[in-house]
Amino acid sequence: MPTYLYWGEDDFTLSKAVQELQKKVLDPNWLQFNYEQIAGNQADSLFQALNLAMTPVFGMGERLIWLKETSIFQNCSDDLLKELQRTLPNIPLTSHLLFTTSKKPDGRLKSSKIVQDYAQIQEFSLIPPWQIEEITKQVQKIAQEIGVKLTPDALQFLAEAIGNNTRQIYQELEKLALYSQTVSKPLEKKDLTSLVNIATQSSLQLATTIRQGDGAKALLIISDLLNCNEVPLRIIATLVGQFRTWTIIKLYLEANEKDDTVIAKAAEINNPKRIYFLKKEVQSVSSHKLLTSLSILLDLELSLKRGAEPLATLQTKVLELCHLFKKS
Repeated sequence: MPTYLYWGEDDFTLSKAVQELQKKVLDPNWLQFNYEQIAGNQADSLFQALNLAMTPVFGMGERLIWLKETSIFQNCSDDLLKELQRTLPNIPLTSHLLFTTSKKPDGRLKSSKIVQDYAQIQEFSLIPPWQIEEITKQVQKIAQEIGVKLTPDALQFLAEAIGNNTRQIYQELEKLALYSQTVSKPLEKKDLTSLVNIATQSSLQLATTIRQGDGAKALLIISDLLNCNEVPLRIIATLVGQFRTWTIIKLYLEANEKDDTVIAKAAEINNPKRIYFLKKEVQSVSSHKLLTSLSILLDLELSLKRGAEPLATLQTKVLELCHLFKKS
């Protein structure tokens, strides 16, 4: 099918997929005649894209029309719907129409349903930053793609240090690929600490420090994260995910649940063996404190979304959390 829908917040991997599509269908010598990129926020952008998609190829290769960051999957007029219904079934096989959006298409809208009937759909969503197992698998997959051999400890280190930043994962692994040509064995964690450009702290480390009630260390981690251009709301997302996981596990422990598989499923953890370690982490923490922490984190997220100054707001709420967990 000559129609495509790429969506998701992982703009780096989405861009790579667009580049692959360009290489596949376009002749570089005829690029200026057969390739158009259209901003999706323009009033007539969809009409323009559909008209260009129906235009015959000029010269060699095929045609690609990219409607970038389109809004038709969140709001679409009746006139646009009619044009979609009329055009999509008739796009020539030598023309390719690509829709991209960072937002998930609203499946209830007719525009989404029409495009889904004709389009090849790919999702490019970021892995939640607290799902370290999934991020580790992603790092391993990219390392194999680039040709870098890493020990299990090195893989875990990269996953925890970089998180779900796909762009940085590729950048660091590409650098490691050059270094690995000079060694004959898989790279170890000790090799990476001097080679990889990462924050010295991570949001997951911040969560652990808060749980331990160490306010001074928590403030240092916040400063380090912000100095490394970590997005405040992303920090909060990681904290919420981690404290939610701890809360679920603690509640199941208090309910005398013995089956780690049941607990893992409730906490959305793929590997039940991790439950043993997570149980130890919350052993001395009350469920009341964990539930209270989620309320504080919700207030923190709301304050940031309302435009509060990030550093001062993070410092205040994180100190409040540390005080909550500090042992008397």
